[in-house]
Amino acid sequence: MTASPALTVANEPIQSVEDAASPMRFPPKAKGGWAPPRERVLDLAGRLGVDVMQDAEILHLQMAGEDRAESFDLAQRLIDRFGGLAGVLAADRAELRRHVCEATLLNFKILREAAGRVSLAALAARPVLSSFGAVADFLRAKLKGLPREEFWVVFLDKKNNLILAEAMGRGTVDHAPVYPREVLRRALEVGATAVILAHNHPSGDPEPSRPDIDMTRVIVEAGKVLGVLVHDHLIVGSEKIQSFRSLGLL
Repeated sequence: MTASPALTVANEPIQSVEDAASPMRFPPKAKGGWAPPRERVLDLAGRLGVDVMQDAEILHLQMAGEDRAESFDLAQRLIDRFGGLAGVLAADRAELRRHVCEATLLNFKILREAAGRVSLAALAARPVLSSFGAVADFLRAKLKGLPREEFWVVFLDKKNNLILAEAMGRGTVDHAPVYPREVLRRALEVGATAVILAHNHPSGDPEPSRPDIDMTRVIVEAGKVLGVLVHDHLIVGSEKIQSFRSLGLL
């Protein structure tokens, strides 16, 4: 039986993980195929609206360091390889380095960071619990498509306004160690009275595993003693976000 992606109560420091073996660079494609120049893509976006742009067109515009004649084709192959724009931006840097230059890699990183900052600004604009959509958008920007599990905590004040959100654990493709004591210590340190827990499942399936449930209960019970409420635990999958509270697990 294949083990489910899981968070567990950690007993040891997080260990570095070697990059998994990856395919080599995409084979060069025969020249002569049509590809829209950047100027044409920008002209169409200006006249028709950026919302009609395809993922490959958006990626194409970020590939300033690549051969202009080949960059659209490369963008499309990256979209196919990683399952969409979000997958490309979240892909492992070592894997992306096999296909694009450092300048393009930096552009991808900036684009993902910008998406996260916009989502965080929306999250901070009002009480967090009044807008699940803002929480979901932020966590999706941070966690969707990542090749390894990450555990995040959203810290809230007594009015459920955002104090900060940060990663508190990074792991492997199916496991992220979590330290409940560190989560609660950090909550007290920043003056939080409530938290929202979150992590991703790189497999794409957002259903909680038994270790996920057990770890959450440890934090919930310890939080009661310290006056820190766990509002929810969200799991980010490839297509949806699963909520412990909606599932009746909190």
